[in-house]
Amino acid sequence: QVRLVESGGGLVQAGGSLRLSCVASGSFFSRNTMGWYRQAPGKQRELVAEITSGGSTNYADSVKGRFTISRDNAKNTVYLQMNSLKPEDTAAYYCTWALRSWGQGTQVTVSS
Repeated sequence: QVRLVESGGGLVQAGGSLRLSCVASGSFFSRNTMGWYRQAPGKQRELVAEITSGGSTNYADSVKGRFTISRDNAKNTVYLQMNSLKPEDTAAYYCTWALRSWGQGTQVTVSS
């Protein structure tokens, strides 16, 4: 089991930026796809971005051009750089390892 710990959430004004980090325990981090999902109150959890072991990325249409996912396998860490934040980006953000392990979530709140 891979344990994931997210950090970097907070309160920011619209147009601002945040950088989320997710540190994984375990020795198989680099072999699997890592992803960021989010869940707003009353809504289903949705994919934000994912990155494969080879570095290929995939983004939700709603964040393309604003968010960037990256990974540092030496540090067992995946990042989500979020720019030009909008109030509709407000949600709890969760890191996942191969959709098999999930972090506890970090709250992002964007004020208008």
